[in-house]
Amino acid sequence: MLIEAGLTLIALAVAFCRPRLARSWFSRIERALGHFAKRKIAAVVTVGCAMLLVRLALLPWFPAPLPASVDDFSFLLAADTFAHGHLANPTPLMWTHLESLQITMQPTYMSMYFPGPGLVMAAGKVVFGHPWAGILISGAVMCGALCWMLQAWLPPGWALLGGVLAILRIGLFSYWVNTYTGGATLSLTGAALVLGAMPRLLKTGRFRYGMMMAIGIVLLVTTRPYEGMLVCLPVAIVLCRWIMSGKTRPPIPVLLRRAAAPIALLVAVMAWMGYYDARAFGKPTTLPYTVARAEYAVVPYYIWQPLRPTPAYRHDEIRRFYTETETESVKGMRSPVGFAHFMIVKVDTTLLFLCGFALLLPIVMAHRVFTDRRMRFFSVCAPLWVAGMAIGVYLVPHYLAPFTPAVYAMGLQAMRHLRQWKPGGLPAGLAFVRLTVVVCLMMAGVRLYAEPLHLTPPQWPHGPWLCTWVGPSHFGQDRARIADQLEHLPGNHLVLVRYRSTHEPGDEWVYNLSDIDGAKTIWAQDMDPAQNEELLRYYKDRDVWLVQPDVGRGQLVPYPVLTRASFVGQ
Repeated sequence: MLIEAGLTLIALAVAFCRPRLARSWFSRIERALGHFAKRKIAAVVTVGCAMLLVRLALLPWFPAPLPASVDDFSFLLAADTFAHGHLANPTPLMWTHLESLQITMQPTYMSMYFPGPGLVMAAGKVVFGHPWAGILISGAVMCGALCWMLQAWLPPGWALLGGVLAILRIGLFSYWVNTYTGGATLSLTGAALVLGAMPRLLKTGRFRYGMMMAIGIVLLVTTRPYEGMLVCLPVAIVLCRWIMSGKTRPPIPVLLRRAAAPIALLVAVMAWMGYYDARAFGKPTTLPYTVARAEYAVVPYYIWQPLRPTPAYRHDEIRRFYTETETESVKGMRSPVGFAHFMIVKVDTTLLFLCGFALLLPIVMAHRVFTDRRMRFFSVCAPLWVAGMAIGVYLVPHYLAPFTPAVYAMGLQAMRHLRQWKPGGLPAGLAFVRLTVVVCLMMAGVRLYAEPLHLTPPQWPHGPWLCTWVGPSHFGQDRARIADQLEHLPGNHLVLVRYRSTHEPGDEWVYNLSDIDGAKTIWAQDMDPAQNEELLRYYKDRDVWLVQPDVGRGQLVPYPVLTRASFVGQ
């Protein structure tokens, strides 16, 4: 981030001091890309394919990610469950030993999250043999969809630039693509389809745009429905006004025929979601998140809600995660000063992830964007979206994915205004906008060489893994190394994980896939001797190991023989 800030300042200085530097060279590139951008379908396909091919080309230096965070493992559990043809898994008999973060054990054993990301990763696992393939392809679709959406709001050349910036800032190096967390690629794609279909639908009323909007709503419903609702509500109001006005819409019978299939798709998906919720969480009306949060969490969803009573936890690490790690961010939130600090942190998170330093300066043109007729819809929606995110207790960057298409549209329009800025008659704004793109390209190169330059962030969970730049180094290497070691040993294994009191609670190692009893290696919580004896008796045919993540880089040793002597052979 410091390097990016430095390069941005250099670009700003050059724009003022040498605004005509390489002017003809930039003009030739812009003309060529501008002509290509007018072929809109080709531009969309090129953006998506470029994202996919460049990321594949980087695999030798920047391989597929290892699971590291609690969310990674939870989404991978969903992917493995769906890949085996199930919607949920029976509660394991020894479930109290296998509890972990962000999963449910009752009424079923399943990820606590909405199913969209798990379904995409399951498709990647079934078709290509690896769940990350689903994320990678969805990332390519995301960049193409964003370019398509921008074409409805901005000139073609600027829409193409938006797609390129999305590749550089989100597609290649962000955790949205390079971890298994969040499903942001799907929710951004969904919002892009909704926001890109709306102006096209208002102009033509064609079936294709209604269908694309319905697909976008489906992606939002199955990934981030709350944020999706905030995006879709203003769109619904605009469409209702359009239907009632009757000015440019088709006749009502024609409109009903064209709307039948999109509405049927939405009804079918909502019915399936109800069925999924019933199978996974007990009732059609019980949404994901709610069961796990009710069982374990202390912190509520919204800032005005009181803290929940502290549950009776069976594992100290889980207790510390929910009563210390999660509550740390909401301390003092209800005081005026604490609330102001809380909002500043949210703004900081948003700007650093979506803009960084390179794309921050065009914000000075915000006043022009908000009064721009082309951006009127987004200007009216912005207060609703800001309020909707402000009332939530947490804000992690992938929560912002449904609003990212609108942010890109407004940001690019700000760059268009900045491009016309001529202090003292010099084209400093034009030069800075051009150099901003150069800075983004240079930062991609810096990211690739981060490891030899010793610029990589620390390992999860201590490093800033939610910043814009993730990779090429791996998180989660210690657990993966031990898992691989056990995979190459004969027989089946049971691993008891023992933490020190100083262990970071979010760095959880106890995760399993869907078929726990059939797995070669089972990971379990180390409990007191009597409870461990119950677990070891149940898995008496397995080799038992003790792993201590806080000793060295994770020490794996045979479980003490004397502890097992009392029941071996029973």
